[in-house]
Amino acid sequence: MDIQKLNIAFQHLSVSERIQELYSHFKEEEILVTSSFGANSAYLLYQISKAHATQPIHFIDTQYHFQETLDYKAELSTRFGLHVVDILPEQSEHNLTQEESWWIEHPKMCCAINKIAPLNRIKDRYRIWISGLMAFQTPFRAGLQVFDDTQRIIKFHPMIDLEEGQFLYEYGFHNLPQHPLTQHGYTSIGCQHCTVPAEGRNGRWADSSHTECGIHLNGNHKKPIASHASV
Repeated sequence: MDIQKLNIAFQHLSVSERIQELYSHFKEEEILVTSSFGANSAYLLYQISKAHATQPIHFIDTQYHFQETLDYKAELSTRFGLHVVDILPEQSEHNLTQEESWWIEHPKMCCAINKIAPLNRIKDRYRIWISGLMAFQTPFRAGLQVFDDTQRIIKFHPMIDLEEGQFLYEYGFHNLPQHPLTQHGYTSIGCQHCTVPAEGRNGRWADSSHTECGIHLNGNHKKPIASHASV
């Protein structure tokens, strides 16, 4: 079944229905789930924990996270019973970014070493990647579908068409815990060197045109291919 047919089949399902339906077509070991444990992370993690409690959750530990993010990660892991797998950058390369403060002059390279490369090392083990991107967040994300083919892996965005108001309602309805930094004006939270309090993603790489770390941009193509799932 190609990507377009998958999109048609999943189009009118709710977020929870989409995630549950995915597991009828793909096995747990074929599915990659990543989470930044940022401001909007709890909703997707909650839905995955309900649909498939044993699903591993991969956390890219850049070693530049706020302590509040690490505390939030521990809180959500306990509350939802998550099995979290930490992904680390190569230590020597990370040390170079730290010694030379690459987040100042070379933020894209800093992201490449500490986020993109660690994820790329494991990505080929999986057939499909679940992420919590939502269309209202950035112009790039507004162009994504429920399923997108990146050639290396199929991307699955079960929350992509959630409107911001609906997302906030769902978050409150399920009484999900907030990231500790949201009460201090942070609405999008990444590494501490590159994140400041601001609305939306305006606080990410605030002094540059950089809006994405690159893990969701790398190799993103929309050419329909045959997947192994049957719908």
